[in-house]
Formats: sequence, C-alpha cells, structure tokens
Amino acid sequence: MVRGLADIGAEAVLLAGAGSAILLQVADPAVGRGVAEHSNFAERPLDRLAATMGYVYAVIYGSEEQLTAVRRAVNRAHAPVRGTSEGASPGYNAFDPASQLWVVATLYNTAVSVYERVYGTLDGEAADRVYREYARIGTALQLPADLWPADRAAFAGYWNERLAGLAPAPEAVRVARELLNPAVGPAWLRVVMPLVRLLTAGLLTESIRAAYGLPWGRRQQRSFDGVMRVLVVVYPRLPRRIRHLPRDYYLGRIDVSGVRPHAGRGSARPPVRKAADA
Repeated sequence: MVRGLADIGAEAVLLAGAGSAILLQVADPAVGRGVAEHSNFAERPLDRLAATMGYVYAVIYGSEEQLTAVRRAVNRAHAPVRGTSEGASPGYNAFDPASQLWVVATLYNTAVSVYERVYGTLDGEAADRVYREYARIGTALQLPADLWPADRAAFAGYWNERLAGLAPAPEAVRVARELLNPAVGPAWLRVVMPLVRLLTAGLLTESIRAAYGLPWGRRQQRSFDGVMRVLVVVYPRLPRRIRHLPRDYYLGRIDVSGVRPHAGRGSARPPVRKAADA
C-alpha cells in the first residue's frame, strides 16, 4: 500500500525517466545554458547521475548527516553556475528559485509517470501526499516552500503552461545528443544506451521529442510499448532488495566524514520513514 513518497521513491524503475527529465530540464533556456556552459554530462555521465540520485535519496531516506553532506556538495557545484544574458540567450543562476522549481517539477512528473505506468494510478490520497512530500527535493536547497504549486491541480496548470512554451536552444540539443550518445564510459553503458534512448524519447511529448530531433515512428513506438509491457509484468515481481538496489548503492556512496554528527533531529526535517513492504 502506498502511503507517501517513501513508499515509491526507492523503486529502481523510476530511473527509466532520468533521461527524459534531463531533456525537459535543459529545454528551459536558462537551465539549458547553465548546463551547457558548466556541466560535464558528456565526460562523466555516471558521476552526474550519482550526484543527482544521491541527493534525491538523501532527502527522502537519508540521515541528517547524509542530507547535510549532499546539500553542501550540491551548493558547491551550483555556486559557479551563473552567467549574464547575452543577446537572445538569457542569464542564469543555479540558485534561482524558478529554475529549481522547474528541475524539481521534471523529477516529480517523470517519477510519478513511470511509477503509474508500471504499478497503476495512485489513489487520490496517496497521490496528494506524494506530491506534497516531493516539494522537499527543492526546499532542501533554495526553493521557497510557497513556490511549489499548492496542489496537484495547480501543478498541472503550471506544468502544461511550461510545456507549451518549451523550445530547446541549440546548446540544449547538443547536450541531449552528447548525453544520449556518450563517447566515454564503461562498455556496459554503451550496451544499454539504445534502451536508454528509447525510454527517453518515449517518455517525452511528441513536440519535445521533435524539437530535439529524436527519431520516432511506428517501429520505435512498438518497441517502447513492448518494453513497458515487460516492465509491468516483470518488475513488480522482482525481490524488493533488487528493486531498491540503486537507493542503497547511492546512499552508501555519500561521504559524511566531514559532517559533524547531530545531537538530535530537532525540527530540521521530518523523521525518515521506511518504505512499506511490497
């Protein structure tokens, strides 16, 4: 039974939406320019994934020490990501609340979309709680709590409005091409990239997919539908320790050696709750 974010956040299948979330993020002109000029997705894609997932898992499941460590790491990485407007290119700042809202919105939307494709639609109460709790992914950094849309209906309005205006700039298209066709990395990464490209394109809207120049036709649609049918049948039957392996792996990678242990949690954040057994 799903009671909240802790009951779904550890599911490895949510990583199927990672590529589409990134492409949605960089389709925002400010985010895209910041990533293009300061990120190293192409050279270190797995390290970038580890940083993102370590942060997300720490917010949902981590100790105070783990959360403190990843917040410091993210803020250090974000500090130099800023630039002034240049002609038609907007200025950008990684600490900008509106940009952080868009990034968290893409993570939330893709995570819930993938989960519901595999497990079925969340009931209203669970969906509302997951939505409210997901705001912590942003508010643990610089996102003001009142900037997160008040409820799922408000979020849908915000999401649809943003999607309607998205048009990835040339630098965002370049980032997407490099991300989906990595020139470096272990052999296994190159083996799985055709599947990553298929899932990434399949989870995007038709207009965004076309804007990135991602090929899509009947053959790709049939392949995508087939993969999703397999996931629906196979994934929920996997042992829980396998389904939650990425969470345990990425949390285990967080270095808390420089963080002073807390004497108590106080009111800094809600107590961590274990996910319900599935």
